[in-house]
Amino acid sequence: MRCLLSSCKQVAVPSLSFPGGINVETFQPRSRKDKVVIVMGATGTGKSRLSIDLATKFPAEIINSDKMQVYKGLDIATNKVTEEECRGIGHHLLGFVDPNVDFTAEDFRHDALLAVDSIVENDRLPIIAGGSNSYIKALVHNNIEFQSKYSCCFLWVDVSLPVLHSFVSKRVDRMVGSGLVEEARRFYNPNFTNTGIGLRRAIGVPELDQFFRNESEENLKKAVQQIKDNTCKLATRQLHNILRLQNQLEWDMHHFDATEAFLMYGQEADEAWERLVSRPSSLIVRDFLHGQKEDPAHNFPKIMTTNSIITTPSMSTAVNAIAAVSR
Repeated sequence: MRCLLSSCKQVAVPSLSFPGGINVETFQPRSRKDKVVIVMGATGTGKSRLSIDLATKFPAEIINSDKMQVYKGLDIATNKVTEEECRGIGHHLLGFVDPNVDFTAEDFRHDALLAVDSIVENDRLPIIAGGSNSYIKALVHNNIEFQSKYSCCFLWVDVSLPVLHSFVSKRVDRMVGSGLVEEARRFYNPNFTNTGIGLRRAIGVPELDQFFRNESEENLKKAVQQIKDNTCKLATRQLHNILRLQNQLEWDMHHFDATEAFLMYGQEADEAWERLVSRPSSLIVRDFLHGQKEDPAHNFPKIMTTNSIITTPSMSTAVNAIAAVSR
């Protein structure tokens, strides 16, 4: 059974008669901003796992920022978290949009802000997690109301690309074994010519088109390989987008390299994940919530020039956290 928790409280935002319904109170000076944690990373790096880990350690709820997981349906193809994986944590903006319409970055900016407001009003921590960096940018950088109300802590889960490509390829095999082809067959419509909107853009749908038109073992093999190739390309593209955002917007991202955990199996992998990602990120979030090391100026700086050079993110925060735990 898949977890489709889309019923986040829709908070009515009072406004005066200004264009766009701007709430004047939103832009009043705030002595202290509320906190939001944002978990970023390429597909397959463990963003959902980390967000749920954190939500079990802090009173928190999770807001999905994956542009395919917002849609109803194709739970296997879009790799939505299962009910068991949710571990009782509330999820928002997950599986609630009509699959035949486009849910834009502007739509996400609006709905995500409502979800953040609702979670904060209930004295809980919003954790935004997903691989769609355009959604995050729309909310965090292009939304003055969000900037005026919230301070962000960015956590970036990273895995070396060769290891990640191997992992996501094996994940596709597991998805096929879990019923990906049958799920896509139920969704498939040969008469639907516009495949560039809504959920029909999801990896796993267009790749199977030729197989459904002419089913054979060879065509299925080609389709599965295309799904793997396109997933690897997506992971590479998302990594480049994160580096670009860090460079252009100077977001102070806490970087966690989970490669070692992905090279292990079973309990050893779980222990490496806890040591390299879950525990140090929990310490960083704890400090963030308690006001330590917080510098709002790093959250929403001016855009840098296009000639700026991409630099490797600082590991000092994560290293210090790991060292503190090991003492």
